[in-house]
Amino acid sequence: MTGYRRQLYRDDAVVLRVQKLGESDRIITLLTRRHGRLRAVARGIRRTTSKFGARLEPFGHVDLQLAGDPKGNLGSSLHTVSQVEGIDLYGRRFLGDYSRYTAASAIAETAERLTPVEREPSLRLFQLTLGALRALAEGSHATTLLLDAYLLRGMTLAGWAPALTACAVCGTPGRHRAFSVPAGGAVCPDCRPPGAAHPAPATIDLMSALTTGDWRVADATESGVRRECSGLVAAHLQWHLERALRSLPLVDRGGPAAGSGPQSRGGGTGADGVSRGRTE
Repeated sequence: MTGYRRQLYRDDAVVLRVQKLGESDRIITLLTRRHGRLRAVARGIRRTTSKFGARLEPFGHVDLQLAGDPKGNLGSSLHTVSQVEGIDLYGRRFLGDYSRYTAASAIAETAERLTPVEREPSLRLFQLTLGALRALAEGSHATTLLLDAYLLRGMTLAGWAPALTACAVCGTPGRHRAFSVPAGGAVCPDCRPPGAAHPAPATIDLMSALTTGDWRVADATESGVRRECSGLVAAHLQWHLERALRSLPLVDRGGPAAGSGPQSRGGGTGADGVSRGRTE
């Protein structure tokens, strides 16, 4: 467009992903506070002389000046980073911690999948993502619990929250024993479809606690309950996304760093994140 000059505007953002572009540039995928998810080119960032290369790494909270149309009506859909200041670079705190790093990767990938439309504001998801990365950096709770809490609350924002206190099909209130991902959560005996899982009651209680932020209950759960919860949460999320998350199979679900006991290769949660619990 002849004579078009790119507009400058500021926002703060969480860095979700970085990709190489050419010999010295990168494309940065950002979840911003006021403008939703967008992509921006950071020119020369891979050169050793770059002034802000270390500030645009995944999982960081940064303040940016961007060149481009905030609404995406003019010019390229790719904006350009002209200034960046680090507010809190959370990724630096767990680069050597496999469990927390892979959980942060799953959080970032989920945030990107939950914002399919670029430049559509999503303040609550931004705040949720920022809070989850901050909690991971601080190590305030077990890694798997923080990840599952984020996934459950993210699904709530998207309108996909699993039914936990009433039948997902008929709405009958109560604590139902069966759980069906295609049906939308807990189901009563009359609505239970073939193949529904039968998780332990403590697993449903944990899912409810993580959704509402009852950390007293969540922190007191046992490793087996946490693994079963993780399997149901991952299966429910990926059913609604209609594709698997690449980062979820990499998340460490066992060991002290993950806040759960050793994970058997023959049971628990499969590589696709689906619980191998009791079915009927």
